Amino acid sequence: MNDRPPVTLPDRIEVLRSTRVVTPDGIRAAAVHVGPDGRVAAVTDPGAVPPAAAVTDVGDLAVLPGLVDSHVHVNEPGRTRWEGFATATRAAAAGGVTAIVDMPLNAIPPTTSLAALTTKRAAAEGTVVVDVGFYGGIISASDRALVDLAELHDAGVFGFKAFLSPSGVAEFPHVPLDVLATALGQAARLGALTVVHAEAPAVLDTAPGVVGRRYASWLASRPPAAETEAVASLAGLAAATGARVHVLHLSAAAALDDLLAARDAGVPLTAETCPHYLTLLAEDVPDGSTVFKCAPPIREAANQERLWQGLAAGLFAGVVTDHSPSDPAAKRLDSGDFGDAWGGIASLQLGLPVVWTRARARGHDLADLVRWMGAGPADLVGLSGKGRIRPGGDADLVVFDPEASFVVDPTALRHRHPLTPYAGIRLDGVVRATYLRGRRVDAGGPPRGRLLAR
Repeated sequence: MNDRPPVTLPDRIEVLRSTRVVTPDGIRAAAVHVGPDGRVAAVTDPGAVPPAAAVTDVGDLAVLPGLVDSHVHVNEPGRTRWEGFATATRAAAAGGVTAIVDMPLNAIPPTTSLAALTTKRAAAEGTVVVDVGFYGGIISASDRALVDLAELHDAGVFGFKAFLSPSGVAEFPHVPLDVLATALGQAARLGALTVVHAEAPAVLDTAPGVVGRRYASWLASRPPAAETEAVASLAGLAAATGARVHVLHLSAAAALDDLLAARDAGVPLTAETCPHYLTLLAEDVPDGSTVFKCAPPIREAANQERLWQGLAAGLFAGVVTDHSPSDPAAKRLDSGDFGDAWGGIASLQLGLPVVWTRARARGHDLADLVRWMGAGPADLVGLSGKGRIRPGGDADLVVFDPEASFVVDPTALRHRHPLTPYAGIRLDGVVRATYLRGRRVDAGGPPRGRLLAR
């Protein structure tokens, strides 16, 4: 830890001043003025503050926009024992995230109809401390399912999610390419985003099976070809339908070639990656340590290096967590069996310091971090008032100490269960305060988050 003197941070801010404010124009000394409506009224030079204004000066602590995580599994209702809106959003706030978009599965019912969306919104109402939006789901292309997509779109979902390979839960089946093509036609007519878990089932079906506690067997069961084949297929579908298609949680760097080719050809195909793919290595995963299990899997060092190169080259729309928690029983911590364990990593609170630790070591700055984890995901889902500090946007602000460090203590995490592959790791960057529309979000404070519609 550094020995920076503490700064007193108020519950509500009128003017927030720092020598390092991350703005769309770069990192500079500035004063961020917050209007009574909770929006940024102005971003001025540090001295351009009305004499009567209440100023919070944080010195050289950095001020970032609240981050946007467009890939979060909250699991409520139905699997609230795994996670819920109250716990997930408090973890988000503790990690500097002020807006999340919830995936349509692992809740029961999954968000594949207007009735299911209504049920989910009712579960979230009055419990969230940051802003929450929702995706709908694609599990069919029947006439009724296409009507459901239109109704969900009209209700304000931020897009639709589909799986090309089994999702892991029976109530959200995967769809073959011809079914997805029909659904993409509807998405194109609606002008909607479709986000896809991109692993080709034919490749997975012919890969080696998973053998107990050996991480190497889990890795071999999800080879890079499963991702590259799926991404190539999605590029073709995006070109044929004109639908906006987004590849979720890309881990296989070999698929970047198809992404680059699609971009150069003007095909509306984008992708994201996740903190765990940028920081954890297959070579370091202990056998039996199922907290590291996710799909696609954490891959080797050479693959990770190519992901960083792709990120630096602008091939990713953003870096988001794919926060996918479960209870300890589902993780099979007792047996360490990678075949039976739930695949998902809970990192909503840690994404910012995890990525910053590795990014700063590679020479990236806070503006890069904000572009990857704030502006990029906000642009992907159309949250124009989020992810940037600019007049008219929400005054979602994070006071961040980029030089401080801490050791991850799972018991200090705000998500429901203290399970993380980052336990005991020293990370750089400490969130000192998170503000939502100019008001501080505290662990025990009132739930002032809003349910967002596109």
